[in-house]
Amino acid sequence: MKDQALALLGDDIVLGSNNNNFVKPGPGEPVLISLDDAETLFHEFGHAIHYFLNKTYYPSLGGSQRDFVEYPSQVNENWLLTPQVLQRFAKHYKTGQAMPQSLVDKIQKAQTFNQGFATVEYLAAAIVDMKLHMDPTGVVDPDKFERTALAEIGMPKEIVLRHRLPQFNHLFSSDAYSAGYYSYLWSETMDADTWAAFEETGDPFNKQIADRFRTILLSTGNQTDRAEAYRQFRGRDPDVTALLKRRGFPLK
Repeated sequence: MKDQALALLGDDIVLGSNNNNFVKPGPGEPVLISLDDAETLFHEFGHAIHYFLNKTYYPSLGGSQRDFVEYPSQVNENWLLTPQVLQRFAKHYKTGQAMPQSLVDKIQKAQTFNQGFATVEYLAAAIVDMKLHMDPTGVVDPDKFERTALAEIGMPKEIVLRHRLPQFNHLFSSDAYSAGYYSYLWSETMDADTWAAFEETGDPFNKQIADRFRTILLSTGNQTDRAEAYRQFRGRDPDVTALLKRRGFPLK
């Protein structure tokens, strides 16, 4: 990351770009993107914001731990469906009308669809990954290991592994995600809990919360313990309640 290296020299030069492969429009037609594309845009821009706000002095402390790196970008996705963003940017390209609230409500309701399946499917892969890396004898029979591991966690027979071990590229294309596939859901746990901090104020653009998010979590890179930094930001460890609520699971 070039700008971090330049920090040693006292420069403030920051270079970064997000490149998106949106569908090319026909001649004379505007570029229109789907909601999924818009979420991706906000997600990747969240990485850019994290990158731009980096204030660490040593390049080696400028990155993030694997189970933290997706957290800032996932937080940034939340602003997509706020009224302030939709009313300014999500306008019909012919009528100029903003997205109606009734459609926003349908989109938000649809986001809880099939979350039971998706959560179990993901957690099964994450737990199998962790068990794989906790076995001191090594795994010589992947098929047997999968069946045993899934039986141990009571995997419903209606759901199969998202990734069979021979093609679990997160684990074997590099060592970046070894024993770390859980990190996506852990990042979303922190993301949902962080967004709840904004919601509790009634203002998704609350400056006080945003400044704490920036100074304690985004700008500090990996120069402070990330778990301790989160506690400093939220006053406690991440609470899974916000994630369960987001996914539509019943709360006691």
